Amino acid sequence: MEEAKVTEVPHLERRVGKRKDPMAILKTKLSSSLSCSVPRVKTTLTGLFPVVLWLPKYKLKEYIWGDLMSGLVIGIILVPQAIAYCLLAGVDPIYGLYTSFFANIIYFFMGTSRHVSVGIFSLMSLMVGQVVDREVYMAGFDLDDTKTDGILNVTGDSDSSAVNLTMGAFGMECGKECYAISIAAAMTFLAGIYQVLMAVFRLGFVSVYLSAPMLDGFATGASFTILTVQAKYLLGLKIPRHQGYGTVVVTWIHIFSNIQNTNYCDLITSAICISVLVAGKELQERYKDRLKIPLPTELVVVVIATLASHFGDFHGWYDSNVSGAIPTGFIPPKVPSFGLMPRVAFDAILLAVISFAFTVSLSEMFAKKNGYTVRPNQEMMAIGFCNIIPSFFHCFTTSAALAKTMVKDSTGCQTQVSSIVSAFVVLLVLLFFAPLFYSLQKCVLACIIIVSLRGALRKFRDVPSMWRVSKMDAVVWMVTMSASALISVEMGLVVGVVFSMLCIIVQTQKPKVSLLGQIHDTTHYEDMEEYENLMSLPKVKIFRFQAPLYYANKDFFLKSLYKAVGVKPFLEMTRRRKAEKKVETLAAKEAGRADKTNGEVKVGLGSRELDFHTIILDCSAMPFIDSTGMQTFKGIIKDYKEVGVTVLLASCNTTVIDSLRQGSFFGKADKDMENVSFCTVHAAVQFANDRTSSTSELSNPVPRELPSCRFSIQP
Repeated sequence: MEEAKVTEVPHLERRVGKRKDPMAILKTKLSSSLSCSVPRVKTTLTGLFPVVLWLPKYKLKEYIWGDLMSGLVIGIILVPQAIAYCLLAGVDPIYGLYTSFFANIIYFFMGTSRHVSVGIFSLMSLMVGQVVDREVYMAGFDLDDTKTDGILNVTGDSDSSAVNLTMGAFGMECGKECYAISIAAAMTFLAGIYQVLMAVFRLGFVSVYLSAPMLDGFATGASFTILTVQAKYLLGLKIPRHQGYGTVVVTWIHIFSNIQNTNYCDLITSAICISVLVAGKELQERYKDRLKIPLPTELVVVVIATLASHFGDFHGWYDSNVSGAIPTGFIPPKVPSFGLMPRVAFDAILLAVISFAFTVSLSEMFAKKNGYTVRPNQEMMAIGFCNIIPSFFHCFTTSAALAKTMVKDSTGCQTQVSSIVSAFVVLLVLLFFAPLFYSLQKCVLACIIIVSLRGALRKFRDVPSMWRVSKMDAVVWMVTMSASALISVEMGLVVGVVFSMLCIIVQTQKPKVSLLGQIHDTTHYEDMEEYENLMSLPKVKIFRFQAPLYYANKDFFLKSLYKAVGVKPFLEMTRRRKAEKKVETLAAKEAGRADKTNGEVKVGLGSRELDFHTIILDCSAMPFIDSTGMQTFKGIIKDYKEVGVTVLLASCNTTVIDSLRQGSFFGKADKDMENVSFCTVHAAVQFANDRTSSTSELSNPVPRELPSCRFSIQP
């Protein structure tokens, strides 16, 4: 076959700018950040409060109806959910209404997303509730919510010192519900502080370690925990929430062991409410194109169930557990207890990260859908203040919620003015209608929570398609989901993050390796296992390693290289030494005979000609190397040189080149660079063939100029 035509590659001059002094860069940034001027103050304020930029440009006639409609719908959805999610958070219903009200107001001023609905979220409520129940139990309170509030269960294993310390910190008698919301507020304050600090120090990159499959698995596993925790309300069973690991398993064991104590009034009510709620959701999904607004199924169920419970006196006749008195108005604000913060400092970190991750991901998702941009750092700042400020008003941790955000988008929301409308709806309930929910059964609230989990639980249907697309993502989803459901929600998050990172490490530890062959009539080379009709080059082996070369995979790199080329240099050298020693032994025995054959035999036995003379390492898929990788390169060049094989590098990116130069890989002043590293695989092939042909000739021919890359550093 005719040799492929080669296009000469021009010499490439590497341009490296002069590095700036780090101290000079730091001084410049500090002077810029600490400078005070009118434009600087204006920029800072408009950046912190984006509302001052978009509100003056508000198109009243174009936006107002969509914002009013979406705000009313979300407000109607928020009221029953705010009351219901307090069951998960372990606090009184009034605090859920406070949380929904303040979060919407603050995000209106500070958020950059036009569509995100910030407020109570089932996952956040569950995580808050687990910490609240743990601390309430450790403080000596009885976790049975049917007992009289404020009675201490002083047992041998209760942490009485914690109770005394806490009571002293409050300077007042504080019952169970007071202590519970104090724990929630302290944790919320810390979570907000963490989020603001992350925004100030630009630590938003933390969310990149929370992959979509991991978050989906985490949400699904947490949904199992939520379902389990609420199951006792469906049956009217009076069992305390389990503390520690294995909540799902232990709680179901308790449920089945107490199944004979089922309250049939709660059971029948739950069956009816779930049927109505599911039917409403199905109708909404089936006819969503025809319905201009979502069906207010939750509100209808709450109203009808409250009326039925009130006039039927379910609490008096059937001992059904009801919500109880919900006060109107606002409780005076109070500084979160600093004495409680050390107890919940670690829990607040998990809350802060999850809250930020969900908020930013939803913000970017709906911004992309509707054709605008958001600022992730400002979103972190906004959600941080949505936690800090409300914590002074007896609120718990908030986040963006997917379901309400989708409803907001589908009902014509244009701006965050809709959040003000939603807050106004909640305010009306707080001021006037809250006492009307006194007779609302807790099983009805549990039904609302469980039906809202349909979206997360439906993720099981996506597992087969996820497995076909990426087995690694499917495994991450299943491991995270299982850990969140079977161990604990917090541990599930940790397991998910660690396992996801381990999967990435495993992928780089054992990446794909291949020998390359030439595509006919071209200067391109591809994997001989993946493509047919490739031409294997005589005397040249081209090896590609599709991962960075670092300390964790250098052994796999060496094993793969030896297996691909079929020669281990140290074994080849050992074989040759043994052969030479054998020849010398035979020669010693025939010392009296001076025969030239012996010399010829010695050469023939002592050296074996390999079927290749050059190994080319294609580094195009190698993003970086560390010092161990560089030493590995040096080692294989040295080892193969001893058996007469040359090792060349091809297609190295600038990062790899810089690492090699810093380690003096190319010798003093990079004198060996042009003979070791080449811009393309084909240039390395040409160099290898030409050098071999030139050494086999008796005379020294004029060498042909080869395409190569020359690097120079400009000061």
